[in-house]
Amino acid sequence: MIHLEGMTNGRGLRIAIVVAKFNDFVTERLQAGAIEGLKSAGVDDGDICVIKVPGAFEIPFAAKEAAHRGGFAAVVCLGCLIRGATAHFEYIASAVSHGIVDAAAATGVPMTFGVLTTNSVEEALERAGAGPANKGWEAAIAAVEMATLQKALHDRKPDGVRV
Repeated sequence: MIHLEGMTNGRGLRIAIVVAKFNDFVTERLQAGAIEGLKSAGVDDGDICVIKVPGAFEIPFAAKEAAHRGGFAAVVCLGCLIRGATAHFEYIASAVSHGIVDAAAATGVPMTFGVLTTNSVEEALERAGAGPANKGWEAAIAAVEMATLQKALHDRKPDGVRV
């Protein structure tokens, strides 16, 4: 039986973090959490690239461009959508989630979803607190795991013999 699993050792990985500026009182905290998470996994400062976009809707485009042109092992996508009185929340949340999935599929680069979709400011701030429970931290660690899993998959020969 062959068992493959990503690792949380990110030494030598180049990681992009795409961060929406809208609701920056939350996304700045997600970004800080993601950077802390990457550093805890051994990713060097010089291997972390933060890319700022206006809002969550723009995340998939920037993530796809970073993956396609930037030589990154993974892309962490961070944003914050807070439900309002209109259907705008649902449209943006759907577009962003589908856009990130499509970008990852089109580029073959793992992308993680650290876009908060909350009912209130309080819920958003709770998910962007300090430490490993921060959703930016979680998305960053998931990116390291997926990048190392992808490498493990690529290092295998078709017959299952490790190179």
